[in-house]
Amino acid sequence: MALPTPPVKPDPNHQSTERELREDLAAAYRLIALHGMTDTVYTHLSVRVPGPGGSHLFLVNPYGLLFEEITASSLVLVDAAGEPAQPTAWPVNPAGFVIHSALHLGNPRAQCVMHTHTLAGMTVAALEGGLLPVNQISTEFHGRVATHDYEGVADDDNLSERERLVRDMGDRPCMILRNHGLLTAGRTVAEAFYWMYYLEQACRIQVAALSTGATLSLPPPEVVERARAQSPDSPTQGWLLWQAMRRKLDREQPDYRD
Repeated sequence: MALPTPPVKPDPNHQSTERELREDLAAAYRLIALHGMTDTVYTHLSVRVPGPGGSHLFLVNPYGLLFEEITASSLVLVDAAGEPAQPTAWPVNPAGFVIHSALHLGNPRAQCVMHTHTLAGMTVAALEGGLLPVNQISTEFHGRVATHDYEGVADDDNLSERERLVRDMGDRPCMILRNHGLLTAGRTVAEAFYWMYYLEQACRIQVAALSTGATLSLPPPEVVERARAQSPDSPTQGWLLWQAMRRKLDREQPDYRD
């Protein structure tokens, strides 16, 4: 097999078209499924798209499709309330979009929001200490993971929770929803996927380490700080990983672009 063409570093000023965003988000759904981070038809990945007159519109999954079934054209355009802004034969889940819309509207970096209910993520979300720097991967998240206390199922009956979600997230790329799951926000789909993929890996490593029953060996605080500084938070975070993952999908699941 011939080597692929080296990827071109993204232009930070590029404004993605709706079609580009559809393909990016459909790819993310397939990759979340490929890496075992789904909860059947539940949880969502969403991205903000340009709307008429500067309005807020978003792409989200049709309610009832498995992540492995998502395609670019099947994604549904919704408004800030999670109501369809295009004809669709599939239902959408406005209640499931509450967390997403809060961050899309209130957090400048939340162009793309990803939320998962994984075994490892939900396990760490149930631990009082949260995510620990047990591994080199984990140190990248030091100071970059917000927490939000569980308030029940997020819905429009608790609008004030939206304000608390935005406040708790701050300018960080990741959040642990206590007793619930994981969430990431990115300025691009690629960035949000990068943080989710490695946040999930960090949780899996921690759960595996704790399962041994042995005493954890944690690096000294100054080493954790140094390791974190070696992995800066950048809008182009994960762009090489994203290109590699897209090539894999193009080889194995090219219908995600349909």
